[in-house]
Amino acid sequence: MWLHLAAVLAGLYLLRRWHRERQTVLRLSEKYALITGCDSGFGNLLARQLDARGLRVLAACLTGTGAAQLRAAASPRLQTVLLDVTSSQSIAAATAWVRELVGDRGLWGLVNNAGTAILTNPNEWLTKDDFVKVLDVNLVGLIEVTLSLLPLVRQARGRVVNVASVMGRVSFFGGGYCISKYGVEAFSDSLRREMWPFGVQVSIIKPGGFWTGMTDPTVVVKGFRHLWEQLPAETQAAYGHHYLETCEYIPLWPWHPPVTPPPPVCQARLTHPPAHTDAKSSVLLHCLSSSCLSCVTSIMAHALLARFPHSRYAAGWDARLALLPLSYCPAWLTDAAISLFLPVPARGTPACP
Repeated sequence: MWLHLAAVLAGLYLLRRWHRERQTVLRLSEKYALITGCDSGFGNLLARQLDARGLRVLAACLTGTGAAQLRAAASPRLQTVLLDVTSSQSIAAATAWVRELVGDRGLWGLVNNAGTAILTNPNEWLTKDDFVKVLDVNLVGLIEVTLSLLPLVRQARGRVVNVASVMGRVSFFGGGYCISKYGVEAFSDSLRREMWPFGVQVSIIKPGGFWTGMTDPTVVVKGFRHLWEQLPAETQAAYGHHYLETCEYIPLWPWHPPVTPPPPVCQARLTHPPAHTDAKSSVLLHCLSSSCLSCVTSIMAHALLARFPHSRYAAGWDARLALLPLSYCPAWLTDAAISLFLPVPARGTPACP
């Protein structure tokens, strides 16, 4: 009897949760949403999806070419603006443009999607400027855009959606990328608590490995070799040429290109994912990476449009089943698991207790 009662209660709970998850806000055609980083990838796809649902999408692009291509692929309702999130002048101009458009309605949604992943290399290989380049885009730029537009979002009692990464929970590699995503998590947590009394909801999106232009393995390997050539001879000797060659053939997550293209079951698939010759990395990559960008944009849309959005969303089976659970493990276990996929320096010997 008690088992049957527990099953009924569990079923009612799941039914209620299913119903809540599918309730959306009303009058979408009256709501404005600004999305940064719309030249390609997640931002581009989300802009087109929200436009198709009737929202007044304000798509911020870095380049005029990206803006023109997006306008050609969307309805006349979608509008674009050029925005460099590292430039205070550009942010101020975009904010003034948005304020004029939305008027008394305010800005319902702000999606901070713009980002970069350049220079994800061993920390010792990098300089302060290398870290600053990434942090300026992924963290400082995101903060400045948010602070500039927050009065308009508060006016609409709307939503802020910040794109972080599962790398903001477990750091797989050096450079500013993981650091910036940890920072996005911290900023979003404090902002969520501060905005709650005003009726503004803040959500964090944590994608796993997805193929976008930002994660092109060719660019990553090219940057890796360029940095290697700039290293002092002593540092090169400490790591060894084997370290470089291994990294070139086994790119670090999330840039694992699969051996063959995935089935055409998802929209927004890359046309020509790069081939790879190393069996170990390709098997891993095939399991971890995904070309289904709509897996991420669908939860972005939920954070913007659901009546009961979540504070955090994870996208991708690698994030949900491997990397997020790994982030809760003891440090020694996390380190051991990650070290399985990292090359070993020529002069590297583990420290003894």
